[in-house]
Order: sequence, then C-alpha cells, then structure tokens
Amino acid sequence: MFNYLLKIEYNGSNFAGWQSQKNGKSIQDEIEKVLKKILKSKIRIIGAGRTDKGVHAFGQYACFKYKKKIENRKKFIDSLNFFLSKKLISIIEITIKKIDFHARFNAKKRIYEYLIMNRSSPLSIDKGKAWHVKKKLNLDLLKKGGNILQGTHDFSTFRASSCTAKSPIKKIELVKIRKKNEKIYIRFISKSFLQTQVRSMVGCLKYLSTGKWNVSEFKNAMRSKKRSNCAPPAPAEGLYLMDVKY
Repeated sequence: MFNYLLKIEYNGSNFAGWQSQKNGKSIQDEIEKVLKKILKSKIRIIGAGRTDKGVHAFGQYACFKYKKKIENRKKFIDSLNFFLSKKLISIIEITIKKIDFHARFNAKKRIYEYLIMNRSSPLSIDKGKAWHVKKKLNLDLLKKGGNILQGTHDFSTFRASSCTAKSPIKKIELVKIRKKNEKIYIRFISKSFLQTQVRSMVGCLKYLSTGKWNVSEFKNAMRSKKRSNCAPPAPAEGLYLMDVKY
C-alpha cells in the first residue's frame, strides 16, 4: 500500500466547498471521481483543510492510499488535469509519504490570505476573487487590529455556531497586512483555524479600519467571546488557502 499526497489549486466559486456533501458539488468529489476513472478503484482523499463554499486555494493538500506504486507521476498528473481543468481544479504535484502520514493531522502550519479591493469602481477582472470594499480603509488601524489578533486567544467571537473544534483557543502566529495599489492582502498563519474564523476576523478588521469601531470596541468584541458581537464575516470569495506546511 502506498500513501500519496497531492498539492491542489482551485477556484472555489462554483463549489459548495472542499468537503464532500449532499447539498452541492465539492472539490473533493470531483477529484475522487477522476481518481476512480484513472486508477479503476474507489479512492477516498483526505484534505488538509475544509475550505468553505466560494473559498479558493493555491496550496490545498490531500492524501490518498492506493495499492500500487504510480510509476510515472508526471503522466499521472497530466491525466488528472486533463479531466479536472474544465472544473478550474489543478493538481500541482504528487509525492509519496509514509503510510501513517495524514494530510490534516500532520499539518504544522496553515497559511490563509484574504484579498480586499479597496476602490469605488466596480470589479471586472477580480470579480468573484476579492472583497470589493468601496469605503477607504485605514491601513494603520488594520495593522493595529492585526497585532491584537496575534498570539494565543479564545477566538469564540469569530467561531461559527456549527464549528466542531474541541476548543476555541488558537494561536495566531502571524497577521501580516500589505497594500499594493488598490489591493490589500491580509495573511494569517496558524496551525489550525476555527470554522469561519478568518472571514470573521477580516469582517471585524473592516469595522475597525472604516471607523465603525474604535480600537477599544474591537478589543471588547474579541474579549467578549460572544458570536453575537462579531461583525458580519467577510465574503468567501476573497479568501485563499495559500499553503500548508508539514
């Protein structure tokens, strides 16, 4: 038996999320269907993270086990991409891992980035790939809010009611904010995140940077540990899973 790890890129706009589900087509389902077609065997893949509906990825990872060794991995990737490319899913690479390797549980860091287009004009090229915020954002306040979020905290305020994580306490290793012309990139690094945590944090950062909240109100919302005190989460279309470190 061999354990393979795929690196995957996808546009999540037309999917109900990564995870296989009854209420819509998922990225996981699409990849499993193609693996079954090529390997002539039912394959179950395990992803590193369960990205939500509309979320994109440059570096999602998923592992699967197969009884035979895949001798020509380049040809195998080309075959997968032949069927997946029209779905806007790409397999970037495949590697062999130890038999007990797990794409989710062996992850040491997950890197997410959120993209905001901060301008008054409507989006064309980046439509569906960024959050369009018309009101001018204060970059200094964004960075102050990012610094507050860094570290180990109870992130209950930013946690979806359907989240199944055992604990709301997470350690955010880094929040890095940069601006290039009209684009604002907000990068988050942590071993793991709660369901909708990143989008909820971005929503609160927007409240802070537009003056709807001051710094004290931002801190109070976070420290309250109450979901009802969270700003509306940022839309999924601006969120990207950039990479997973093992």
